[in-house]
Amino acid sequence: MIALLFEHAYIFWLTVGGLLLAAEMLGGNGYLLWSGVAAVITGLLVWLVPFGWEWQGVLFALLTLIAAWLWWLWLSKRVREQKPADAALNRRGQQLVGRHFILDNALVNGRGHMRVGDSSWPVSAGEDLPAGTKVEVTAVEGITLRIKALTEPQ
Repeated sequence: MIALLFEHAYIFWLTVGGLLLAAEMLGGNGYLLWSGVAAVITGLLVWLVPFGWEWQGVLFALLTLIAAWLWWLWLSKRVREQKPADAALNRRGQQLVGRHFILDNALVNGRGHMRVGDSSWPVSAGEDLPAGTKVEVTAVEGITLRIKALTEPQ
């Protein structure tokens, strides 16, 4: 059996790669994926160009490290590009930025309250606005919504 492995080392590497990939499918956390891929590639290379066990081990280790490093680069790039889906979770005011509403009450000295759904929010604007004005939320300052008029007051 051992003599067979020395004669056909690629069978060993393909078997190890297959077992690692199968174990990865059972676990699913990604730790064994890159070692399994490296073992399969090592097996294919040993099948095409036979070389000693020492170099096979070095090749396997290098391929594992390179595959894991490339995966890390790809994943970190995706994380930087993605905006997390829950970025505004528990920050309801931030979820309102850019939305349009109609003032129920007039703003006096640029301050007042506005109904948003079933709640009332303190609002501030750069000017007094009459009730019925269409406004857009432009920012959140603490718990106060900063708004601007979308149309000229009538």
